Amino acid sequence: MGLSAAAPLWGPPGLLLAIALHPALSVPPRRDYCVLGAGPAGLQMAYFLQRAGRDYAVFERAPRPGSFFTRYPRHRKLISINKRYTGKANAEFNLRHDWNSLLSHDPRLLFRHYSRAYFPDARDMVRYLGDFADTLGLRVQYNTTIAHVTLDKDRQAWNGHYFILTDQKGQVHQCSVLFVATGLSVPNQVDFPGSEYAEGYESVSVDPEDFVGQNVLILGRGNSAFETAENILGVTNFIHMLSRSRVRLSWATHYVGDLRAINNGLLDTYQLKSLDGLLESDLTDLAILKDSKGKFHVTPKFFLEEANTNQSADSITLPQDDNDNFAMRVPYDRVIRCLGWNFDFSIFNKSLRLNSGNAFGKKYPLIRASYESKGSRGLFILGTASHSVDYRKSAGGFIHGFRYTVRAVHRLLEHRHHSVTWPATELPITQLTSSIVRRVNEASGLYQMFGVLADVILLKENSTAFEYLEEFPIQMLAQLETLTGRKAKHGLFVINMEYGRNFSGPDKDVFFDDRSVGHTEDAWQSNFLHPVIYYYRYLPTEQEVRFRPAHWPLPRPTAIHHIVEDFLTDWTAPIGHILPLRRFLENCLDTDLRSFYAALFFQSVKAAPCPGASWRVMIHDLLRLDVRCPERSAPSFKGWKIPGKACSEAPTPGIGSSPFCTPPHMSQPGSFSSFCFCVESCFLFALTRQKLPPFCQQGYLRMQGLVSTESLWQHRVESRLLRDYAPTGRRLEDSSQQLGDQEPLGSPLAPGPLAQSVDSNKEEL
Repeated sequence: MGLSAAAPLWGPPGLLLAIALHPALSVPPRRDYCVLGAGPAGLQMAYFLQRAGRDYAVFERAPRPGSFFTRYPRHRKLISINKRYTGKANAEFNLRHDWNSLLSHDPRLLFRHYSRAYFPDARDMVRYLGDFADTLGLRVQYNTTIAHVTLDKDRQAWNGHYFILTDQKGQVHQCSVLFVATGLSVPNQVDFPGSEYAEGYESVSVDPEDFVGQNVLILGRGNSAFETAENILGVTNFIHMLSRSRVRLSWATHYVGDLRAINNGLLDTYQLKSLDGLLESDLTDLAILKDSKGKFHVTPKFFLEEANTNQSADSITLPQDDNDNFAMRVPYDRVIRCLGWNFDFSIFNKSLRLNSGNAFGKKYPLIRASYESKGSRGLFILGTASHSVDYRKSAGGFIHGFRYTVRAVHRLLEHRHHSVTWPATELPITQLTSSIVRRVNEASGLYQMFGVLADVILLKENSTAFEYLEEFPIQMLAQLETLTGRKAKHGLFVINMEYGRNFSGPDKDVFFDDRSVGHTEDAWQSNFLHPVIYYYRYLPTEQEVRFRPAHWPLPRPTAIHHIVEDFLTDWTAPIGHILPLRRFLENCLDTDLRSFYAALFFQSVKAAPCPGASWRVMIHDLLRLDVRCPERSAPSFKGWKIPGKACSEAPTPGIGSSPFCTPPHMSQPGSFSSFCFCVESCFLFALTRQKLPPFCQQGYLRMQGLVSTESLWQHRVESRLLRDYAPTGRRLEDSSQQLGDQEPLGSPLAPGPLAQSVDSNKEEL
């Protein structure tokens, strides 16, 4: 009886129920995206995934986000600046000087609301990251440590395999794309005789009282080493700092990861003869010995090898025994190791091929310029661990840099897996100059990720319009069409931010006389960060990108333009910045990018109006070019007359089907100044022999958009907008003649040079 009652439980239905309830036997959850680590990079990617409505999960080993900052930096002061005031209201511009905020749509989630300090406390970062995750409702699984990651091949998967993640409880998780945002968490250790005597930065005491009256040797020369020295500088007998290379100052190298001024007090005491000092030597050539009193002695390793023993310093010949002027002859009470951090490869199966095996590969995973692993498609490295792409070149290892590289990765994957093209703005060619000027003066991603992320402008056919793509990884330029879904058939511009090629470096004097460049003709010699525009007739090939000239971020272009450096990083000077840029763009496009305001013309001829003139403007072209009036944001067509019709109030494309509209007030002499409507430079070209810009050729003149008159011609001459030369073999008829009888405006009116007065650069503007 009992047996028969139990049988259904272990029969087919009961077995299925047991499998479903037992976590070890159940099918692991499968997600599109998994993110390892809820630090700044992991949360930033989670934000973009959530905004796009994607299926994802974040795994964090700690109970709250930002676990790294709960312990590091050890002395709690961040070296990422928190500049709360810039004098500007532009949010994008202000992010240039906010090195701690993540990107979001919520203005409350800016770091300036969390600390007033210029160099904030690490606890403020922990609080900020917690609020970022909670306020935005990011899907983070806390207290979940991923202990092992491997691959499971499956042809139906996006990348031909799934990533299998196993946590500390044995729970299995599957995903199609894996983001690793765990940072660098393994202390870097150099193996040499006596290295076991060194205390690590991760565990050494931070109480200065523990170092009172001691001789201290610090191994390393980065910010952690100088941070440690700064903390105990006032209580020690002396501090010696030993490293294999000379100190690299961030203000000399322009690399934020090098020594920052906030921590370099020891340089003062060294150079001002106050016992402390810096020494250079490769640690692998040295040995540390401990004597009977517990003191530590530094000696060349070959002394130890010659003795063929691991005995104490009391029985080993030391350098000072032969050379009484040996720099490190005084014994040390403490030796502290501050040699930086490495990526934790231990949880990844070898099949993922993350480690290259070379010295640099032990610090960072092996990834492409797209931040995707070279060994496993669909595995991306984010945040500090992705810094191998721009190590010592840009800010990709820090929040104010990788918040933009994370966004770039998300945009790449949106196109790869969801057919969402890279975001772009399409504009008429007349707005090309202003679009570039706006971005180089405001964009934070360009400014912080100089030489790594660049804006790309894709030209349309005949250069009538363009698509503007923001912050694309420039080392992937050859693959732009594949990665973005955009086409680059008609040429492109790349806008990059660069320092002078011979300006930065640990051995450079960045304060030399005449270091600044102020003349536009010398812009290519600019030393400080400045915009550089590359023009290509065709998209560069992968071979051209790979074998580009040394120290060039891009292959040799068809043409290149440097916007001269500016002390205020404000590239809006009409003569010094905008005019040379516009001339460069015009030369590349073989067109004219100037726009003229009709109001200026009307003011110049107000004293002598043209009686009986019939002004006719083709509405369709002006709408298509999206021009602006100086006194209103859009024209109003109410009351304008078309033969047998009236123009609509709303400036819609439908108006373009009507040939001409005549402003009602233009029929009255002397009323020109009240007419505020924008006229493109096609108007001027119609009266000259200069080659017509492409946007004029696309219909403006072919449809006779503006009818000229003899009196109008005379007024243009009197106002110095045209040279005074008589037409040869042609007489301009009055506008009263019928439209069908007029000669096409595209035909030559008279021989002569460029019609516009170019007496000065200011007039040209």
